[in-house]
Amino acid sequence: MSQDIVVRPVNQDDYPAWRPLWDGYNAFYGRDGESALPEAISDQTWSRFLDEREPMRALIAERDGRIAGLAHIVIHRSTTRLADVCYLQDLFTVPEARGRGIARALIQAVYRQAAAAGCNRVYWQTHQDNQTARALYDKVADHQGFIIYGRELPA
Repeated sequence: MSQDIVVRPVNQDDYPAWRPLWDGYNAFYGRDGESALPEAISDQTWSRFLDEREPMRALIAERDGRIAGLAHIVIHRSTTRLADVCYLQDLFTVPEARGRGIARALIQAVYRQAAAAGCNRVYWQTHQDNQTARALYDKVADHQGFIIYGRELPA
């Protein structure tokens, strides 16, 4: 199934095709309409993907010549490892292409990119109710039982 999927890093020309997926990903998590991310955040995020000095990278998956999925990663230090680790921060596949191996191909590409960067761990989080994604994640990684806490801080 994944033989017709091409996963590659984004380039400057991908912005018009990447942006609808980014907006779809954010909408999936309730960040749309009145709660949409400020445009400055999306602009800065895109710029960081293209800046070699930044630890953030973006991959896209193409199928039949169209962008059908994205993965965004952050390489960072760890207090419990000598090597850096890779956080798979965002993963999204367009609804009409789900179940066709795109998310799996993106995850496998993240594994390869993280290994090439010297990382010895890739990790991510998803909502507990995201059963469709979790069915795949349980096949390609180990659920380690952690519960995520967070708190927004004033600007």
